[in-house]
Amino acid sequence: MSGGIRVIFNGVRGSTPCAGPEYAHFGGHSASVALETDGAPPILFDLGTGLRPYASRCDGVFHGSSLLSHLHWDHVQGLPFFTPLHCEGATLDVYGPRQDGGPLGEVFTEMMRPPFFPIMPDQLTGSVRFHDTGEDDFSIGAARVKARWVRHIGATLGFRVDVGGLSIAYLPDHGPGSTPKNTDDYILPGVLELCDGVDILIHDAQHTPAEFAAKWDWGHCTTEYAVEVARAAAARQLVLFHHDPAHGDDDLVAIERCTADYSARIGGPEVTASYEGLEIELATVRPRAE
Repeated sequence: MSGGIRVIFNGVRGSTPCAGPEYAHFGGHSASVALETDGAPPILFDLGTGLRPYASRCDGVFHGSSLLSHLHWDHVQGLPFFTPLHCEGATLDVYGPRQDGGPLGEVFTEMMRPPFFPIMPDQLTGSVRFHDTGEDDFSIGAARVKARWVRHIGATLGFRVDVGGLSIAYLPDHGPGSTPKNTDDYILPGVLELCDGVDILIHDAQHTPAEFAAKWDWGHCTTEYAVEVARAAAARQLVLFHHDPAHGDDDLVAIERCTADYSARIGGPEVTASYEGLEIELATVRPRAE
C-alpha cells in the first residue's frame, strides 16, 4: 500500500442549512465533502456552507478543485466564506454543469453579485476559474474524473473519481420522480456507470419511503432507492447524504438503522448515514509497473 485517501464530510444537509440542539450529532451545514490524497491538492465535492469550517484544515496558499453538482443555493453558498480564497495566489478550479443561460462562470456570478451578495467571484483575492462540464471524462492531477447527467430539477451532474486504485461516486441530488417518463425504480445507465463497483457511493437519501409519495417531484429519492442504486452497481459502501432539514438526530439514527436493515435483506452494501466530521480513510494501491 502507498499513501492514502481521506473522504471528509463537512456538510451533509440538503435544501437549507439548519441549527438547533436536534442537529448536534449529524450537523446542519449544507453539502460539502472533501477528497484528500497525499501530495495532491484537495478535490471538493460541492460548495455548500460546510466548506467554511473545512478552511481550518488548509495550510499555506490554497490550490484545489471543486466538482460542483448543480447551482442550487445549498450547494454554492459556502464559496465566498471559504477563507483560503481570501489570500493572494490561491486558486480554485470549479467544474460544474453547462448552463442553457450562458457560460457557467457568468451564470454563477448572476447569483453572487449585488444586490444579492456584496461581491462577485472575481472580487475574491484568490482566483476562481469555472469550467463548463457535461458528460465528460477528464483528469485532475492523478485523479480520473467522470461526469454524467443525473435526474434532478435543473442541470445536475453526478461525479466519479478514480485515484490510487480506489473510486468514490458522488450523487447528492438524484430523484427518479423528476423525470415522469421513467418508473420510480428506473436507474439511468449513466448513474450505473458512475457507481459501478465504487469503494464509496455518496448518494442522495433525503426522503423516507413514506415521505416520498408527497414529494416525488422534488428531485430527490428515498433511502431505499439509494440502496437499490448501490446494489445494482455493486458499490462496496453506501453513505447516505443530503439529509432533509426536518430530520433531526433521532430521525437520522432511525433512518440509518432501517436503511441498513433493508440493504442487508436485499443483499446490498454496508450503509452509513453521513455526519459532519465523518472521515473515511482508504489505503491507495501502488500502481503496477508497465
